Amino acid sequence: MISSSAADLQRRLDDLLDHLPAGVVVHDVDGRILHANRLACELIGRSLEQLRGSKASGGVWYLVGADGSPLPEREFPVNAVIRSGCKLTQLVLGVSNGEPDGLRWVICNAYPEFDDGGRLCRVVVCFTDCTALKQAEQDLQKSEERMRLVLQGSTDAPWDYDLVKNEVYYSERWGGMLGYQPGELHYDNGLWLALMHPEDKPRLTAYWSDLLAGRGETYSVEWRLRHRDGHYVPVLSRGFVTRDADGSALRVSGTNTDLTERKLTEQRIYELANFDHLTGLPNRRLLIEELDKALARSQRSGRHGAVVFLDLDNFKLLNDTMGHDFGDMLLRQVAGRLQHTLRHCDQLARLGGDEFVAVLEDLGDDVHEAVTEAQHVLEKLQSALGQPYYLDERLFLSTPSMGVALFDGVVTDIESLLKQADLAMYRAKSEGRNTARFFDPGMQAEAEQQAALERALREGVAEHQFVLFCQPQFCSEGRLVGAEVLVRWRRPGGELLGPDEFIGLAESSGLIVPLGQYVLEESCRALARWRGDRTLGELELAVNISAHQLRSADFAATLTDILRYTGAPAAKLCLELTESVFAENAADVIGDMRVLCDQGVHFSLDDFGTGYSSLSYLRRLPLTALKIDRSFVHDVHLDPDAAPVVEAIIALARKLKLDIVAEGVEHEAQRSFLVAGGCGTLQGYLLGRPMPIWEFEQVYSSAGIGHA
Repeated sequence: MISSSAADLQRRLDDLLDHLPAGVVVHDVDGRILHANRLACELIGRSLEQLRGSKASGGVWYLVGADGSPLPEREFPVNAVIRSGCKLTQLVLGVSNGEPDGLRWVICNAYPEFDDGGRLCRVVVCFTDCTALKQAEQDLQKSEERMRLVLQGSTDAPWDYDLVKNEVYYSERWGGMLGYQPGELHYDNGLWLALMHPEDKPRLTAYWSDLLAGRGETYSVEWRLRHRDGHYVPVLSRGFVTRDADGSALRVSGTNTDLTERKLTEQRIYELANFDHLTGLPNRRLLIEELDKALARSQRSGRHGAVVFLDLDNFKLLNDTMGHDFGDMLLRQVAGRLQHTLRHCDQLARLGGDEFVAVLEDLGDDVHEAVTEAQHVLEKLQSALGQPYYLDERLFLSTPSMGVALFDGVVTDIESLLKQADLAMYRAKSEGRNTARFFDPGMQAEAEQQAALERALREGVAEHQFVLFCQPQFCSEGRLVGAEVLVRWRRPGGELLGPDEFIGLAESSGLIVPLGQYVLEESCRALARWRGDRTLGELELAVNISAHQLRSADFAATLTDILRYTGAPAAKLCLELTESVFAENAADVIGDMRVLCDQGVHFSLDDFGTGYSSLSYLRRLPLTALKIDRSFVHDVHLDPDAAPVVEAIIALARKLKLDIVAEGVEHEAQRSFLVAGGCGTLQGYLLGRPMPIWEFEQVYSSAGIGHA
């Protein structure tokens, strides 16, 4: 039996163990627990009675290694000491009591005890709670990991300069940004200055001195560093200045960001904003800036300059008939020739479409000298642009029309100057094209008159000032078979204008769409009136349709509605269109044509033989007739070269099972030739002049349904 003093000593020892700031577990040589103090029981989550006699195993202990992975039983501290007979010290383990948040971290020490014979008799395991330290370590690791990932995912290169110790730290990325491998650079506090672009050094050294002497805590500055291959890398350096209580700089820490991509993007944005993407020439925006500078230089020097507005003749025809790809090829070649021909001191820009502007400087001290020098430049431009072009191995000829406005240093409004050159260019076009004209004040008055005409045209469309005329069409036997609708503009004063005086303006102003719809509505109302007349009711009424109308998304639906609410027979309506309508969105246009054909509407191809690409569309188009252009009919009885063309068109139409209509028949010889050649329908002054629709109805109606 244990004496009372021994028992008392044991109690005192147990009490001492319970008050230790560490857990203590005593194991037998077979690993069974002999004793555990209070803190050990709390950490393990078991009572002394539950622990005593149990072995250190997964059923009692839940241990994890320092990395958080479960610890195998053979590596438990007591088992490791029993196996090796050696002590373990400063082992960091996690002890869990089985609860989700019950993991505690401890620093573990395990000691073997030996008897007098040197045999292992007990193992004492002690552990001190270090959860707070472990948590701090984990937080630090997470912070470092976040920083590592942030830096890894960015292009920034950290650096740090301790001004007190004169020690500098450059990250590997600092040198990598400049193309250097680790170890290639000798990092010291003068490296950044040695690699700096010479042009940046004065500015940066002054900035650095001001930064250190000042009170600011943050900085941001751009500069350039020399790359390993010799070029310079633009960088943005940003960071923080640490200062003492007196404001003196102690250290500067920051990052360098490679701005190469940003600078390229900025350059790209600048180019998109200021240059034409097709030709690479300056656009209108940059032209205005450069022209403003040219005017300022002219004002200082007193020497004359000129603005040349250049437009390609018949470019729209190329675009409409051969497609925009060919148009783009021509524009690129024109731009190249202009750049090659102009002087180095001249400015060149593309405004859009086929419009180019050249700014000629330093032409002379007086107007006469300036005009002479400008004429020399214009002649060179005309010669260069008049040479043949090869577009996708096809030969194409193009000529320029040019307008010139002089400036002499007097304060001039830029927009007015461009407008003057534009007006002069249009004068060149109206006077035969492929030429140049200098601006004079009379052109301005003419332009104002044209603007007034457009305003009047807009009012005329809104107020239905347009009246319909009809020109009869006859078959080869002389019987009336149809009519073509022609539109006239009756001005408020009673003046009657023909289509040549306003259709072009209607096209350019966009008014052709509402005007064309009005003509369609009135034509369908006429067809509805004619239904009850045995003569007029048999006629087919031809109505010209513009490219703008047919390309509009709702054209088919609009015409369907007109046919419905007017009651016009669709089978008596023939829409005449030109080849240019198929230059854009041909598939959509043909689709709309087929929709209308299903309702009975007919289609005729007008001015056949004057375009480039008609043959490629003929088999695809739902046509019922071809209309021979009046230019072929005019010379058919006089020019031996014209007759074969007409004969070929008639033969082609027969092959495709299409009717033939010839317009512009003014002489009996023309009519005889066409009838003999097999032309089915004729139209022209020889057979009948255009007349108001009410008169047409009065003349040809069998029921007298005319308006008179």
